[in-house]
Amino acid sequence: MTVLAASGWITSGEPAAPDPRSQRLAAWHRDSIGGAELPSLASSPERIASFFASMGHRKWMLLAERHPEVVGNLDGVPVEVRYAANRHSLARARQEERERIDDERLSAAGRHHAGRLANRYASLLGEDRQILSFDPSGTGRAAEVLGDLDTAHRISVVVPGVDTDLLTFERTRMRYRSPVGMAEALHTEQTAVAPELPSAVIAWADYTTPRGVGVSAATGELAAEGADRLVRAVEGLPGDAPVALFCHSYGSVVCGLAAERLPDRVTDIVVAGSPGMRVSRADRLGTDARVWATRAIGDWIRDVPHLAVGPIGHGTDPVHPSFGALHVASGSARGHTGYFEPGSDSLRNFARIGTGLFTTVTGLRGAPLCTPETPVGQPA
Repeated sequence: MTVLAASGWITSGEPAAPDPRSQRLAAWHRDSIGGAELPSLASSPERIASFFASMGHRKWMLLAERHPEVVGNLDGVPVEVRYAANRHSLARARQEERERIDDERLSAAGRHHAGRLANRYASLLGEDRQILSFDPSGTGRAAEVLGDLDTAHRISVVVPGVDTDLLTFERTRMRYRSPVGMAEALHTEQTAVAPELPSAVIAWADYTTPRGVGVSAATGELAAEGADRLVRAVEGLPGDAPVALFCHSYGSVVCGLAAERLPDRVTDIVVAGSPGMRVSRADRLGTDARVWATRAIGDWIRDVPHLAVGPIGHGTDPVHPSFGALHVASGSARGHTGYFEPGSDSLRNFARIGTGLFTTVTGLRGAPLCTPETPVGQPA
């Protein structure tokens, strides 16, 4: 017998069932609406947005119900449609896991894992949740929006690092170490520092992250795939509000690889606890965005060799003066995961960057770090 440890299933040699994801994609390609063929999933977010703009609300919601797994993860689809589609997907996934909890074909570990996933999906189905993407395959991916993307004057995107999956997407304990907790803290702080400015924050965990700090975390393979997804995600955002990226740990590798291809609306890239951005200097990222970097007291990332030998390593330490980033004060933040803790200097500075209050962002000596016109790597 073959034991499928990842899911807890035990099989006895029966032919494998058709891949559900492949079936869903094939169903999308076979379908049409109002006589019009549905666009290829390889279409640009601009093309997807144009297709949905040609239809009315009723057809939007019909597609969300028919093809939730596709529509909920398709960059360029109106966000309200993606939220609705992902509610359908989450409800289906929760029901499937609830059935697995009592399935005697599962190992005890498999049933326990099913229970944890069912609880996570129930939480994400909360009435006030705005789930921008959801994919339960593998270890899972997700993104959530705090605020209103359609009316926001500024948008912040939190890009997390290693060991991020559906079960760590949010936490009860150590809340602000999770993508959702980071985004909640940033959104609350942005509202506090600029209450008159509508802003939105995205907890963007829509890429497959390395497990632990092994070989996959020391290379850029998963980051490259994440960078492709991040570029499309930003291209698919509604409106034209400026966007700031807040890239933690391995997430800064993702942001570094994405930088050159990001839309011009990305005005700021902030890295915290970074192992490197796959370049030796900020001006080699190929972006006009301001690049900011910070590292907290006691962050173990400082002891990771900042080098690049072939595929191993991510290059120069972004807080080193030679890199040329604007060095943001982290102050009271502690350790590798404390940057988004409420009350920390790092979070306060992040919120100022996210809301465009650049002249109030503080450097290592507590002085203002730059002006809105400051080019990359040129302190005030």
